[in-house]
Amino acid sequence: MKGIILANQVTASLYPTAAAVSKHLLPIFNKPMIYYPLTTLMLSGCREILIFVGVDEIDRFRLLLGNGSQWGLNIHYAAQAENAGVVDALLSGRPFIGQSRVALLLGDNVTFGNNLRDALGRLAEGSYASIFAYWVAAPSTYDVVEFDRQHRPLRIHSDPTDERSNWAVPSLYFYDSGVLDVIDALSRAGCRKPSVADINNHYLKMQRLDVERLGRGYAWLDIRTPADLLHAAQFIEITETRQGLQIGSPEEVAWRMGYIDDEGLGRQIQQLGGSEYGRHLMRLLT
Repeated sequence: MKGIILANQVTASLYPTAAAVSKHLLPIFNKPMIYYPLTTLMLSGCREILIFVGVDEIDRFRLLLGNGSQWGLNIHYAAQAENAGVVDALLSGRPFIGQSRVALLLGDNVTFGNNLRDALGRLAEGSYASIFAYWVAAPSTYDVVEFDRQHRPLRIHSDPTDERSNWAVPSLYFYDSGVLDVIDALSRAGCRKPSVADINNHYLKMQRLDVERLGRGYAWLDIRTPADLLHAAQFIEITETRQGLQIGSPEEVAWRMGYIDDEGLGRQIQQLGGSEYGRHLMRLLT
């Protein structure tokens, strides 16, 4: 399975902090924001990843992430217009996707949970399309899943105003390669470009959409405002400090997933110097 990250979103509410640099390179506590969606894809089993970035940002992302070989990955970059969405990314990524299954997520999302790797694995192994659903107090700014009394999904609603469901759809989607044909068919049938909700509803109508609800043991954060950035940093800091474990560390995830061996992890530790981050990784080996 291949992975795509959208790191081209520009959020005016984060100005002036993100006026001169992509918001996805801003720190969430002790790591750049992009590390968190990157490790989510790695936990899903993706090792070939395409990152869409703003037209002036490729060099900065390459400086941070390189080609991914240090983590056993193969990272590609492509420039895309600011705030181009999921459907645009899938269409632009057609040559990259080929005949592979694809996981796509937004670069400003943090997902955490004790059994997250297992949950991601179940969605990654689906036959057609798979999404998560996550309970939120204020669902009006998200796509939401409406369920029947037997907890079966009925419909995906895009930015609902009637709040018929509190089950938001996190911006993480798993599709088979046929998603490109679905987009083409929906475009021919309608008078507008289809949305990601249209795509998911198509799969749902065909009984080819798996929806897994994330319970209270999970956290999903999307970073839209300075307060979101602060809250995410506080969450990461509190969790890591209390447990002595890292969240969103590509070096650790690559090592635990078997993408790199002890020697490969050791090389990463040498480059990190005497930082607390490096000392945590050293404790993994000892």
